[in-house]
Amino acid sequence: CEKEPSSYMWIYILLGSMLRGIGETPITPLGISYLDDFTKEENVPVYVACLHTVAMMGPMFGFLLGSLCAKLYVDIGFVDPGSITITPQDSRWVGAWWLGFLIGGATSFLSGIPFCFLPKSLKKPEEAKKDKTSRGLLDNTGAAGNKLSPENTKPRKWSVMLKGKYFYNSLKKVLGNRMYFTFLCCSLLQFSSFIGFVTYKPKYMEQQYGQSTSKSNFLIGVTSLPPVGLGIFLGGLIMKKYKMGIIAATKFSLTMSFLSYAVSLLHFFVGCDNHVVAGMTVSYE
Repeated sequence: CEKEPSSYMWIYILLGSMLRGIGETPITPLGISYLDDFTKEENVPVYVACLHTVAMMGPMFGFLLGSLCAKLYVDIGFVDPGSITITPQDSRWVGAWWLGFLIGGATSFLSGIPFCFLPKSLKKPEEAKKDKTSRGLLDNTGAAGNKLSPENTKPRKWSVMLKGKYFYNSLKKVLGNRMYFTFLCCSLLQFSSFIGFVTYKPKYMEQQYGQSTSKSNFLIGVTSLPPVGLGIFLGGLIMKKYKMGIIAATKFSLTMSFLSYAVSLLHFFVGCDNHVVAGMTVSYE
């Protein structure tokens, strides 16, 4: 066999994914914290549900974009389309996977520009000044027992924050909260199952149902993700309507998770027979 030249393209994809993760991470914690601090308590579930619903719309459009890119040949713009003799249904077909990265990256860059024009400091509403601020939350938990002096409000360096006791004490207090730790473990299980489902379902549809990569991505984007976004939004409306507290919200989450688990058991009764492959599923004779 002739050794093919190795490609280092995966390094660029790795670095790009790291930068994307760094850029999108602050949206969830800081966005939810902002909504909790600057809105009325009964409206927080709806606003947070809207935030997560919009976040689910992104992967849906991503699958649709991937479906479009998969129909285009990988070397589009560099070869004559008339010279291509294979179709997307051919197993040798490779779609323009790189085109989605360019479109997604340019869109992310343009959508980030308006953040540069936001004011440096925002005015808090009168009803949110007392106990809905992050400082009030820290005071109630005992993390900021002493009053903050001008010296303590100065920005600290990362090295000082990581070396000092403040970081470790805060981390210990957060992980020591049984409700938060249980919720964290539950979220890990839910996201792990959801990611596995979304990752392997397109390939399953290709192998078992003979669909093309383009059509598989299109069906996933249309059928799988919109119901999740709709469920998140309806959950926020239900929490607002019945004004659920922590205990009521926990019972509501437990009930919905149990029903989801029960319905998911039906997947065990749905499946297809394996393809007949000589030497694997049947003998050569």
